[in-house]
Amino acid sequence: MILPEGKKIYFASDQHFGVPDKERSLVREKHFVKWLEHAARDAAEIYLLGDLFDFWFEYKKAVPRGYVRVMGKMAEITDGGIPIRFFSGNHDMWIFDYLPEITGVEMFREPIEREYNGKKFFIGHGDGLGPGDHGYKFLKRVFANKFLQWCFSILHPNIGIGLANFFSRRSRAANAPVDKQFLGEDKEWLVIYARELLEKQHFDYFIFGHRHHPIELDLNEKSRYINLGDWVTDFTYAVFDGKNLELKSFGNPK
Repeated sequence: MILPEGKKIYFASDQHFGVPDKERSLVREKHFVKWLEHAARDAAEIYLLGDLFDFWFEYKKAVPRGYVRVMGKMAEITDGGIPIRFFSGNHDMWIFDYLPEITGVEMFREPIEREYNGKKFFIGHGDGLGPGDHGYKFLKRVFANKFLQWCFSILHPNIGIGLANFFSRRSRAANAPVDKQFLGEDKEWLVIYARELLEKQHFDYFIFGHRHHPIELDLNEKSRYINLGDWVTDFTYAVFDGKNLELKSFGNPK
């Protein structure tokens, strides 16, 4: 795809709306809506790379309360003709058909390859890729099981969502010390994964979320690894202007 003159591609990830509480989540949601408005001014496409919500489950007749501002803005942007490519993450893998229908986003559950202005991109949330993390990889298969999803769906939403939020907070507390530091090229699973892919196929940019830590790393003279950081503490995003890709900050919410 050749980008129209003056148009850009935007990338953001890991907003985790819903934490740490309703009030502070709302402040971050309003800030992210401002970013969406900012991006929509010159965006050819917008990529949201997962974990928009800290937890999400679409019951047949109900969805979690809240988040109307961000969903409304996403719908407004897609209604205006700007595609939003939306990836499920490890916290919101139970997005099914409601969110794509109501907002008009295009949904992805696995990494994808794209080419813009001759530059090749490998794009995904990043969970379950690379070596290690075998416990999570097993849980991901469990959570993807249709029968187990049905079992969860028969729980009353007050119970199901309450349990999910409890375990989500425990998981975040356990992983927080690792999430906010660079572990080194030989220990970053997504860096290892990207290098292994480069042995088979060239990509100019690998763009992931999931790690909650903004990272820019040259894999070789022609390939770069980008981790987008999060919208809990960093408020970072990436933008490709047709020639270069840059990691930026949108500033702290006020």
